[in-house]
Amino acid sequence: MRPDLKERLVAEATAVGFSACRITRPDAIPQAAGRLATFVAGGRHGQMGWMAERMEWRGDPTALWPEGRSVIMLAEVYEPGHDPLAALRKRDRGVISVYAQGADYHDLVKKRLKRLGRWLIAEAGGDIKVFVDTAPVMEKPLAQAAGLGWQGKHTNLLSRDLGNWFFLGAIFTTLEIDPDTAETEHCGSCTACLDICPTDAFPAPFQLDARRCISYLTIEHKGPVDEDLRPLLGNRIYGCDDCLAVCPWNKFAAKAREVRYRAREAGLPKLADLAVLDDAGFRARYAGSPIKRIGRDRFVRNVLYAIGNSGDVKLRPVAQALADDADLAVADAARWVAARLG
Repeated sequence: MRPDLKERLVAEATAVGFSACRITRPDAIPQAAGRLATFVAGGRHGQMGWMAERMEWRGDPTALWPEGRSVIMLAEVYEPGHDPLAALRKRDRGVISVYAQGADYHDLVKKRLKRLGRWLIAEAGGDIKVFVDTAPVMEKPLAQAAGLGWQGKHTNLLSRDLGNWFFLGAIFTTLEIDPDTAETEHCGSCTACLDICPTDAFPAPFQLDARRCISYLTIEHKGPVDEDLRPLLGNRIYGCDDCLAVCPWNKFAAKAREVRYRAREAGLPKLADLAVLDDAGFRARYAGSPIKRIGRDRFVRNVLYAIGNSGDVKLRPVAQALADDADLAVADAARWVAARLG
């Protein structure tokens, strides 16, 4: 193996489109298994049963692939280019998390990972496995161990160079590559991300209860959302960016290089237009988007909650038309809206 492999690897990662590249070892996160076990034992994973499955792999990358010797962690910036919080004032419009407004990052990041992996094999041999949110891999602890950034009080990864608007990808390799120094926490006394959370989803700094997180409720949670939480969703219909948007480190946020992460729709979508989507209409509108994974029913359920929070009585007939929807959660949401705006 050439001694300058790591330097050339970082250069190639930049060339294929990544914003940063750092190296760690599979055994660099010994604390992860215990933290995951505590999170799951407390029920804070909600309906995300997959987090409780294969915990031995998720908590220990050496168990996931014993042959792996190095983990290449990559960051890819997607930043909003505007203030995401301003959209929350437009109550008749639906707010979609910045990361989901453009093309599906799973597809774009994985293609780059594979391209970089092929380059690595051609240059130095070895075997690889690539991951981007699709396997029992704890990307954020690995990224901190690699020096990409640190997990802030909102539990997301943030960086002094990139802010916190970026995706993570990982390449596991059988090659021995010198690891980088782990990053330390630089949140200080700031609690902006904790203070802004509409649902108080952070029991303490650096801890998240997913069952109260709007991103979880609008994306992962199946069935009706607790009525106490519905008013707190506002007009957020897919995900939530509040804790990311207020982070002071975003003043150093890098610019996205990938134009396909930009919003595909001009302006914010009207709730009235989204509520009437049937399954075919939903799939056509959100083909190639991360939004497609939650399906029409959960999406329209979210839209109805936003209508109920709009205070706009002119939208009441839109909800009434869905009171007998085939999906029970949609029908329940429609009846809730009709009563709320009645």
